This record gives sequence, C-alpha cells and structure tokens, in this order.
Amino acid sequence: MKRCIGLLAGAIILLGPAVLVAEEGAGPDQTVATPTPTASTPSGETRGPEFTAEEKAEKNARKACKIQICDVLASKDPAGPDISCDIVKTWREATITKMLGGQIEWPWGKAVCQSRLDVKRGTLAKAMSEDAFEVSMPAQKLSCTLAQKEEGKPYGIEVSIAPKVAFEDGKAVKAELNWGEASGPMLVYALIYAGTGLDNSTNILGPQVVRMTNEFITKKCAEVRNELPGDGGN
Repeated sequence: MKRCIGLLAGAIILLGPAVLVAEEGAGPDQTVATPTPTASTPSGETRGPEFTAEEKAEKNARKACKIQICDVLASKDPAGPDISCDIVKTWREATITKMLGGQIEWPWGKAVCQSRLDVKRGTLAKAMSEDAFEVSMPAQKLSCTLAQKEEGKPYGIEVSIAPKVAFEDGKAVKAELNWGEASGPMLVYALIYAGTGLDNSTNILGPQVVRMTNEFITKKCAEVRNELPGDGGN
C-alpha cells in the first residue's frame, strides 16, 4: 500500500499537465551545487546544475503555455483562442526524490513525461469570474518513460485523467483527478492500476491538486505577469 501511494505521489508530480506547466521555472535539479570558487564564481555563490539543450527547449515551450493560461486567468476574458499546448518535462532522479520528501523511495532513474493540455478559454474565464464554477476537463493522455537505475531499456507508461476542479471566488476548493485507462510493463502497470484505483475511490490526491492549482494561479502566474499579452500584464 505504501508503494502504491508513493507511485501516486510520483504520478501527480510527474504527469499532471498543470504541474508540468507550473514547474516551468524550476531548474533541472532542485538540489544546489556548491562549486569551487573561481574568478567568475565568487566565494559563497552557489549554482545549480546546468540545463541540457533538450531541457532548455522544453522549458521555453512550457513557459509559452504558462503565459497563455495565466493571461486568461488574469484577464478573465472568454473571447479568444482556447488553450492547447504540447508539454514535455524531463525530471532528474534527484529532483523527483526531493519532491517526494525523502519519505518514499523512487525506484527508477530520470523520467521524461509529456502530455497535451486542452482547455476551453471560456471555462477558465468562468472559473475566475463566477462565484462558484466547476472545471471539467476532457480526458488528457499522459505518458512517461522511466529510466532504470541500472542498464536496461526505459519503462514506458501511459495513463489518462479527466480532472475536475471546483472553484469559489476564483480559488480552487475541491479537485478530483478521475484516472482512466493505463498501460505499461506488468511490474509498473500493477502499481499504477492499484494506485489509481485507490485515488479514484478515496481522492487521496485531491487536496494536493487544490494546493498546486492555487499556487499556479497566484505564485506561478505572478512570475510571468509582465509578459502577459492582455490586460493582466499591466
């Protein structure tokens, strides 16, 4: 049971489309390296690991999607194109381990996750402008490749979710992920099947989704406020 919950915690961190966008600002590894002081790196200054070329490209694409979403949230304007983004995120093993709080063992190496985020613009605008509103997203297909710690072919997993988030006065108050069909190697699939079934019956991850949604609306959107094309950038 503990491992199922651990996999679920990892799944929401790795696979949630909004999370992938929200983590745009995070570095490839959230641990902080302490380099040897040099002329270009003064004593006492720290620098994290560098992005790879692929990670830089992923980051730029996620930021563009983040700006689209935050512009609608800030302007509350239903007129305009809907949100449609292809999102890719590489998670390094050390980052995943840290995000799991060190309480749950992550049994794999790095993960490369991708999803397509499709949201109606009018739906987001109503969530921000109406006293109470529920956002019901269509099923989103999410996939990850999980590197093995030792040599071997990465595991491929795929799962669908159809999230629902209830808003009151522009703030998320309740959420459900509504996990759907999943596929993957038997060892991984067994954990996914048990874990997603547990969340569908108990909504153990709902409060986590609420927390991350509200953080995205406030903190994460504030990071790109000056880059919003609409009135929200003023």
